[in-house]
Amino acid sequence: MSETAVPDQSADLPAQSSPVAVAEPAPADAGHRQTGGGWWHGDASESVRRNLALVGVLVALIVIGAVTKPDLYGDPAWVWNNVLSILKLASVVGVVTVGMTFVIIGGGIDLSVGAIVALAGVWCTTLATQSYGAAGMVFCALVVGLCVGLVNGVLISYGRLVPFIATLAMLVAARGLAAEISNKQTQVSTNTTINDIASNSLFGIPLLVYILALVGAAGWVLLNRTTFGRRTVAIGGNAEAARLAGINVRFQTVLLYGLSGLCCGIAAIMLTSQATSAQAAMANLYELDAIAAVIIGGTLLSGGRGTIIGSLLGVVIFATITNLFAINGLSVESQNMVKGGIIVAAVLVQQFRFKSLTQFLARNRVTSTT
Repeated sequence: MSETAVPDQSADLPAQSSPVAVAEPAPADAGHRQTGGGWWHGDASESVRRNLALVGVLVALIVIGAVTKPDLYGDPAWVWNNVLSILKLASVVGVVTVGMTFVIIGGGIDLSVGAIVALAGVWCTTLATQSYGAAGMVFCALVVGLCVGLVNGVLISYGRLVPFIATLAMLVAARGLAAEISNKQTQVSTNTTINDIASNSLFGIPLLVYILALVGAAGWVLLNRTTFGRRTVAIGGNAEAARLAGINVRFQTVLLYGLSGLCCGIAAIMLTSQATSAQAAMANLYELDAIAAVIIGGTLLSGGRGTIIGSLLGVVIFATITNLFAINGLSVESQNMVKGGIIVAAVLVQQFRFKSLTQFLARNRVTSTT
């Protein structure tokens, strides 16, 4: 069989690149180089800048306290004891705030955290539970908090209820159940091990502060160094995209509310230790304090972004404001008004960032020149 010669046409064709080209990786700061701002002005450093701003707010509050009460702030021993008092004041709400941070980053909201703390506290201080000792009380509080949180998650994920409605209903139901269990009476904790948690210290620092630090560290690792944290951020950013990427959005949401309930169980033991008792009205408005701290910390209410450190700084800021108002003899009503103003300002900052302002001014300059 004769062969047919194929003429070489490579000389007539234009030069082409290789079919498989290996692109060189772009520099890590390529996006920032285009804007000319460097790493500090990029999105990667946004949480750092936000947290430094919160530290600046704390410093400003300390300066205000030093100006209004120079005699107190001139005593180093009083200052140290006051710092410990602020951290102790922030410890219980701080633990609740860690769980709330996960829920809000995941695109939800939990209005029932205060009621869950009350229910867990009342349940673990019943005579039947206290008969099992400190371990039984801790176990009861954690299980009650976890189970109620999981119920919230199931209602939202599989019952298709709006988180606001589901958790609002749980707020009413949990308070009612706590009142029913306690017969509307204050239940005294007779366990010295539980009661000593709030009064004991280690190296001069209250145990409650150590508990807050441990919960905060665990939350930071869970959010930033685990698949659970990455899935939480993905769901909060875009739940449908997360589902298409293979994430079980419903199950993840159940776990988020279960985690929030577990934090409430820990907070119930801490609050019971502080008061050496529990009642259905305890932890009143804790949900508002936790949500406010999360917002101040920079977590988006729409979900998809937030930090544990920022939320804890928000808790400390509110505790410092409370302390500042107390030492100056100001009313609680004035304190609440200031807190409300801070929350509104934080939300406005989220919606209208400084970068948007600079872009607006730049557009105006271009328009005026043309």
